[in-house]
Amino acid sequence: MSHMIKLLLFLLGTVTYGGSGQRHPAALGPAARTRAAGDQDTAGAADGEDAAGAADRDGGGPGRRRRIPRWLKVTCAVAVAAWVFRRAVAALTVAALSTVLHVVGISAHLPKISFAWPWQTAAAGTATTTNTDIGPWVLQKIEGISKPALGQANFNFLFTHKVSKDIGPLPCWYSSTFYAVGHASATVNLNPGPAWWAPGTGHYRLQVLRRPQAGRPGQVAVTMVLPRPQLPQTVHDVTIDTLPSRPVSVQHSWTYPGIACGMVLRPQFPQSVLYAQAQRIAFYRADHAAAITRPLISTAQAQAARTIRDSFIQPAVNAFGYTLDKFTLTWAASQPG
Repeated sequence: MSHMIKLLLFLLGTVTYGGSGQRHPAALGPAARTRAAGDQDTAGAADGEDAAGAADRDGGGPGRRRRIPRWLKVTCAVAVAAWVFRRAVAALTVAALSTVLHVVGISAHLPKISFAWPWQTAAAGTATTTNTDIGPWVLQKIEGISKPALGQANFNFLFTHKVSKDIGPLPCWYSSTFYAVGHASATVNLNPGPAWWAPGTGHYRLQVLRRPQAGRPGQVAVTMVLPRPQLPQTVHDVTIDTLPSRPVSVQHSWTYPGIACGMVLRPQFPQSVLYAQAQRIAFYRADHAAAITRPLISTAQAQAARTIRDSFIQPAVNAFGYTLDKFTLTWAASQPG
């Protein structure tokens, strides 16, 4: 019975002091107690080293930085993502809130925010920087035009040169008919001056039909009024081809080609005299003959429209991200000034 009691006490002591398989030193022999003490010292040193290493890894060791907490990293990442996608987040939030209020039955005026990804917002911001008031810029280009537009017309005509000079009682006259080709130009002043382009005159208007957006160019419409084409103002505004040396037809008095009449009249037909007469006739026709003035004016108007549209307005609006959708050029009823 005593042996059984001793065995129970031994087992109870083992459970109480041994923990996870450890034995109390009192229950061991001298050699076992010595080995157990050594094992405990070694384990204690190892535990100390592990604790020091863990402290170093956690940033607690000397000369080491403290590591950023994981929650702080996650918070910063969420904040950056929310800022980058703020337009999309705001649009979704407003849409969700509007749906909830509608279901509940509350009528509220919420701001309208269109959904857009960051790259779309960046593209729109880039386009906005170029969406300046391009009207004055285009007008500045037009005011820089220094040369007029010319409308040219060629026309053929016949003219007669006659000289008469009586010799005593005898009549003496001589006439010849010549063929000539005239060249005339109508002029359009493409830059009538700053007063012509004053805002109150209505001679220039640029309307933005669509702003540049999402990689698409914008569109503009331009309306202009110019002075009517100016027909030749002097005889020097027309030119004549070299006249032929031989006339088309000749007429003379019955005394010609008598020696007296011929010697007096024939030297009065030099080329310079014939050219001057043909030039005067061509100048008159360019201003009065409808068959000549109409093509002069129409070609001048077409040339003016083509020059202003292709050489000045279109390049100017293209530089700001627009295309010229419509160009209208009309003509004033009277000349400026």
